[in-house]
Amino acid sequence: MSSSQCLRRLATPGSMRPVTSNMLRSASRSVSRSPNALRALSTSSVSRSSSLLSSQPRKPAHLLRASPINLQQTRTYAEKIVKVPEMAESITEGTLKQFSKQVGDYVEQDEEIATIETDKIDVAVNAPEAGTIKEFLCNEEDTVTVGQDLVKMEPGGAPASSAGKEEASQEPKAPASDDQKTSSQPEGGKEKEAAEKKPEPKKEESKPAPPKPEPKKEKKPEPKDTKKPAQDSPFGSREERRVKMNRMRLRIAERLKQSQNTAASLTTFQEVDMSALMDMRKQYKDEILKKTGVKLGFMSAFSRASCLAIKELPAVNASIEGPQGGDTIVYKDYVDISVAVATEKGLVTPVVRNAESLDMIGIEAEIAALGKKARDNKLTIEDMAGGTFTISNGGVFGSLMGTPIINLPQTAVLGLHAIKEKPVAINGKVEIRPMMYLALTYDHRLLDGREAVTFLVRVKEFIEDPRKMLLA
Repeated sequence: MSSSQCLRRLATPGSMRPVTSNMLRSASRSVSRSPNALRALSTSSVSRSSSLLSSQPRKPAHLLRASPINLQQTRTYAEKIVKVPEMAESITEGTLKQFSKQVGDYVEQDEEIATIETDKIDVAVNAPEAGTIKEFLCNEEDTVTVGQDLVKMEPGGAPASSAGKEEASQEPKAPASDDQKTSSQPEGGKEKEAAEKKPEPKKEESKPAPPKPEPKKEKKPEPKDTKKPAQDSPFGSREERRVKMNRMRLRIAERLKQSQNTAASLTTFQEVDMSALMDMRKQYKDEILKKTGVKLGFMSAFSRASCLAIKELPAVNASIEGPQGGDTIVYKDYVDISVAVATEKGLVTPVVRNAESLDMIGIEAEIAALGKKARDNKLTIEDMAGGTFTISNGGVFGSLMGTPIINLPQTAVLGLHAIKEKPVAINGKVEIRPMMYLALTYDHRLLDGREAVTFLVRVKEFIEDPRKMLLA
C-alpha cells in the first residue's frame, strides 16, 4: 500500500478498518519523504468538514435574526466601598445610628447615606459619587471606627426603578396584540375567549369568601384582659423601660462628674434690675431688625458685659493646666464664650470666637447662627472646640435660680435665670421691677471670693445701665 493510499484511508470517515502500528509507521515515513501525501490528507479532511456542515439543517432566517436585547450595549461599573469618614482628631469611633437609605436605592453625589453618633456631634456619611447601594456592611447600633467599610455601592448608571417602569409599561402591550390576533379567527378565537371567560366567575365567587372570617378576627378584648391584673394592683402600674444612653449623654455625664470631682466649685449670686436693658431693647429692636436682620436679645448684652468685666479681672478667663490636677495658670488675651444650647440629645456649648472684638449686634448674630446649627444637628467639632468662659441661660425654661457647673478646663460659668416682677426698694419707695437672679460658679482654686464677687457686680452694673458699656 502506498503512502497516499494509507493516508486517504485514515482520513476517510466511512473506513471502519482498524489501523495497525505498521500502517502508522509507514504513513509517517511516507509523509516525511513525500509532501504530496500531506496535501492529500489535508484536502480530504477539508472536504469531510464541508460535507458535515452541508448535511446539517439550516435554521430559518427569522431565527437567525439577532435579539435586540443582546445587541444592547451594557456598561459595568466597579463596586465602590464607602468607609467611615474622618470625624475629628480626638474621635476615632462612633455608633452607627441609622441608615437613611435602603439597599437598591439610587443616591446622588454627596447625598446622605448614614448617620454616625459620637460623644460630641453626629457625623453624616455622604455618597462619594452617584450610584446604587448594593449592600450594608454594618448594622445599626454597631460601633464603627474611622476607615472601616460601611456601604458597598455601584457607582454610575441610572436608577433601576426607571428601567423597571419602562419594562412594566411595555409588558401589558404584548397580550393586547395576542387578543387582536385571536379575535380575527372566527371559531378558534371565540372558543379561547369563552375558555378565558369561564374561570372569571369562579374567581368572583371565591372573592366574597375571605371577608367572612374578617369580623371573626376582631378579638380585641384579649389585650384588655391582660391589663386587668395590672390594674388590680393596689400600687397601679409598675412597668419599667430601659433605654441605652447615647454617646453624647454618656460624654456629658462623664464631663460633669469630672468637673465636680476636680474643681473646687463655689457659687455667688446677684439680683439685677432688667428695666433699663428691656427699655433699650424695646426701643431699638425693630430698627436693628430692619437694618441688620438680627433680633436683639439679652444674651448679647450679658456677653458684652462679661467681656468688659473680664478685662478688669482676667483670672475669670484663665484656666489651670498641667499634670496631677494642674500646676500652671494660663491667661488668655482673647475671650471665646461658650453658649449653652439645649438639644434633644443633650446640652452642647458652641463657641463665639473673639467675642471681645464684637459689638452686641455681632455677638447676637453669632449666637443665633450657632443656635440654629445646634437645633438642626449640624454643629461641627470646630464649632464646639475651645471656649474660655461659659454663659448658660436657664431662664428660657423658667428657672428662677440655680447653680451651673463649670465646663472644664474653664474657671467660671455665668448662669442667667427667668425675669420676674418683684417689689424693690428704689430711693426709699417700693416699686415693681423686672428682676433676674445671676449666678456665677467659679473654681476656688484659681479665683478668690473677692474677684468672683467683683466680676458679678461689674456685670450687674453694665446691665442695669447699658450706657456704661459704651464708656468702658
